[in-house]
Amino acid sequence: METLSNLEAFVRSAESGSFSEAARRLGLTPAAVSRNVAILERNLGVRLFYRSTRGLKLTEAGESFLGSVGDPLDRLQGAIAAVTAHGPKPAGLLKLSMAPSFGVAHVLPLLPGFLAQYPLIRAEWHLENRVVDLVAEGYDAAIGGAIELSPGSVARTLAPLHVVAVAAPDYMVGRTAPSDPAGLADLDGIAMRVLRTGRIRKWTMRNGAGREMTAALAETIVLNEPSAIREAARLGLGVALLAVAEVLSDLEDGRLIRLLPDWYADAGGISMYYSSRSLLPAKTRAFIDWIDAAFREKRLPERFSGHPARPRLGDV
Repeated sequence: METLSNLEAFVRSAESGSFSEAARRLGLTPAAVSRNVAILERNLGVRLFYRSTRGLKLTEAGESFLGSVGDPLDRLQGAIAAVTAHGPKPAGLLKLSMAPSFGVAHVLPLLPGFLAQYPLIRAEWHLENRVVDLVAEGYDAAIGGAIELSPGSVARTLAPLHVVAVAAPDYMVGRTAPSDPAGLADLDGIAMRVLRTGRIRKWTMRNGAGREMTAALAETIVLNEPSAIREAARLGLGVALLAVAEVLSDLEDGRLIRLLPDWYADAGGISMYYSSRSLLPAKTRAFIDWIDAAFREKRLPERFSGHPARPRLGDV
C-alpha cells in the first residue's frame, strides 16, 4: 500500500507542474518530493511524469492515475483536517531560534498578533547566530538562511536570501559608483570574517542577463557580525555586502543606498526549519502556517528580493 506522503507528492506535483512548487505547498524540499514520486513510480512499475528543464508533464498513465486518486486524496485530507480541528487547541511553550538582527526586525514585531490569535501559546524565542540541533536542544523550530538540513528535519522557504552591495549616501559623495562587482575594489570595503571557518566571506554576484562575477570587496574593515557590518556602513566607513532582509529598512528610509542595482548574490532562502512534518504539535503547526501567511501578507518575499527586475528605493 502506498503511503499518503507519496500520493500527496504526486498529486501536488501534477497540479503545479513542478517539484519545487509542490515542495513549497507541502513544506518539504524539492528533493524530498522528487524522491517520493520516484518511489511511487517504482512501486507502481510505471512512469507518471515526463521530466524536463521546463517542468513536469503527466504521462498517459499519470493522467489516468491522477483521475483515480486526486479526489479520494482530497476527501481523505479533509477528513484528517476535520478530526484535527476537534483536537487540542495550540498551546504550550514554543521554543524558537533565529538570528538576532533578523528576528528583531522581521519576526518579533509579529509576536503580538500571533499571541492574540493563540493565547494559550507561550513564546520562548532565542536570538542567536548559530545553527541549533532542533531535537537535541529541544527547539520546536528555527528560522535561518542556507542551513544544511539534518536527517529528519524539514524546511519551508519563507523568502529569498539575496545579498546586495550597500553604502551610506554620504560615503558616496564625490566617489564614482562602480559599474560591476569588480569595481568595488576601488572603494573601502567592510568585509565579514566567518568565525566557523576563519575565512573572509566571498560572494559571486549575478545580473539579470545571467552574467556572474566575483565581488572584489576590499578588506578595509573586517567584522564578524552582520548587524555590526550594517552599522559600520551606516557610519560611512565603506561598502558592505549584506542580505536585503538585513538592510531593508535602511534602503527604504535612505540611510543606505544600493550600489550595483543590476547585481545580487543568491545565498538561497530564508526558511523555517522543524524536525518532522508528520504529527507536529498543534502549537508548531499553528506557528509555521501563521508565519508563512504573515510574510506573504507583508510581501516580504518580494521585498527581500535583490533581483534587478524589481526596482528598489535607494538604487544607484
